[in-house]
Amino acid sequence: MLYYLFEYFDKSMNIPGTGVFQYITFRSGLAVLLSLLISTIYGKKIINFLRNQQVGETVRELGLEGQTQKAGTPTMGGLIIIISTLIPVLLLAKLNNIYIILLITTTLWMGTIGFIDDYIKIFKKDKAGLKGIFKVIGQVGLGLIVGCTLYFNPEVTVRTDTQYTDVFSTQNTMETTIYPAPVEEKSTTTTIPFFKNNELDYAEALKWMGDDYKDWAWLIFIPVVIFIITAVSNGANLTDGIDGLAAGTSAISVLALGIFTFVSGNIIFSNYLNIMYIPNSGEMTVYIAAFVGALIGFLWYNSYPAAVFMGDTGSLTIGGIIAVLAIAVRKELMIPLICGIFLIENASVVIQVSYFKWTKKRYGEGRRVFLMSPLHHHYQKKGYHESKIVTRFWISGILLAILAIVTLKLR
Repeated sequence: MLYYLFEYFDKSMNIPGTGVFQYITFRSGLAVLLSLLISTIYGKKIINFLRNQQVGETVRELGLEGQTQKAGTPTMGGLIIIISTLIPVLLLAKLNNIYIILLITTTLWMGTIGFIDDYIKIFKKDKAGLKGIFKVIGQVGLGLIVGCTLYFNPEVTVRTDTQYTDVFSTQNTMETTIYPAPVEEKSTTTTIPFFKNNELDYAEALKWMGDDYKDWAWLIFIPVVIFIITAVSNGANLTDGIDGLAAGTSAISVLALGIFTFVSGNIIFSNYLNIMYIPNSGEMTVYIAAFVGALIGFLWYNSYPAAVFMGDTGSLTIGGIIAVLAIAVRKELMIPLICGIFLIENASVVIQVSYFKWTKKRYGEGRRVFLMSPLHHHYQKKGYHESKIVTRFWISGILLAILAIVTLKLR
């Protein structure tokens, strides 16, 4: 909203200084500051409200040290993240940008699913929460919305190899620099990390269908989007098990995605780095800045010992947002790096359950690979303090994020 107000001041009233709101970097800086202030200042009020409403966590008996002390801690803290993200976005972002619209939709959609799940657990006294089938239906529904929008909406495009010429003067001589031009076209192309010619078109899998095979690319693209959104949101949900783990690792992942969105949405940087230019995608940087500020502000209360838990209201929302960001900026194949902690946590559960079932069938008794899954509980069982586990997971997340970022040049 402020963006349009200051745009009017700049273009219609010519008020000096108001044009600074045209810069993504300026609005991103304001967004992260505003979200930090909202989450830290008003977060306490939200926590007190949740406590007064007796929105407390019921902790399952897992035999973990210090677990009983957490019973009754307010949950649904994901509301802090959602509110602290959306207010700066509504004030500072271009609200007619298709990517911003998708991210706001994702936030509200996944936040609603998570809220319903938490509500059933707390007020209906059903520890299972929302049935898994309904969660999956919600995730698939969001995947359909995102996939169809990114595929069919005419505003979602990538560049071609057409060029434009920039002529400028240097010391009384004329110099010419040639840059790729942002000629917009629809495409289902994505990025493959570590390869020199690192673009893959999902439509290529349908070449056998004849000359019009690209018209059917949605048969591949939309199911991929659904799978990624479901997997990443569930991965974030599993990672939310100890104080500060999900919020901290998510902030690291989102920061890495912020770098990708900024350079992918800038014609000069994308040309220099020889990466895909995605028109209008740079606006997502404002959303990411607000989201990162909200996550860091939430850590003020969620770090050990936690004064509030994010609940499924937060974890499902976080996973959905990260998935949509990665897909929108055409970096979904880099999710194993960017969201490596989510992947490891997911994999530990799959390995544990699969091995238990296999050994029970083969030997008559179920055996385990880990002391407990997800992986962070395994280290708790081994006697590591929560803070040590979280810190080491953060460090691992930072290393993976750096590795993801260097793929911009390392091919």
